[in-house]
Amino acid sequence: MQKFNRPFLLTAVLGTTWLASVAFGMRVLLNYDNTPGCVAAVPIKFPAQSALFAATDRPTLVMLAHPRCPCTRASVGELAQIMAELQGQVKAYVVFAKPADSGADWNDTELWRSVAEIPGVTPVGDDDGRESRRFGAETSGHTLLFAANGRLLFSGGITQSRGHAGGNAGESAIVSLVKNQRAARAQTPVFGCSLVGAGRMEKKTVCLK
Repeated sequence: MQKFNRPFLLTAVLGTTWLASVAFGMRVLLNYDNTPGCVAAVPIKFPAQSALFAATDRPTLVMLAHPRCPCTRASVGELAQIMAELQGQVKAYVVFAKPADSGADWNDTELWRSVAEIPGVTPVGDDDGRESRRFGAETSGHTLLFAANGRLLFSGGITQSRGHAGGNAGESAIVSLVKNQRAARAQTPVFGCSLVGAGRMEKKTVCLK
């Protein structure tokens, strides 16, 4: 009868267990990266009660964001590319959620400074999330595009998944719409940290469409 080498058998078992654990972890991570956040009721026209000023001679883009969300770095990077391609053809804001009980340094982040460096984009603080609620945003990175007459043209995210930069349907749709072309999509999923309870950096991994 063939005898098994015990050290070899133990190594094989441990190796198999390790591979199974890695595979499970990767699956969990991929599910998290590809799970969109929640979206509330989005206005069909630029909210009249908003403190932001919409342009009347070109489209207006509004991104609602969490100043401490690491996933939103990718969204800001894609926004920079959009603005570089459109060259002044759109007015843009990035509205950063600011909880009512936060200090003056809440928005003093690298993300805010990155936005401030993008030509044509104005970073704005959103006290107690009022603007986020007006625009129906519950997930950081939610981007809306409004026509010069105030009509909603696009609502969604501008990354393919959570925290991953690169070409995506949302970015393509915004560029096409601003250039008066037909867009393949007017809505895309949003990937990022929750804007609800912004001070606690809560994550929403439900609301799958």
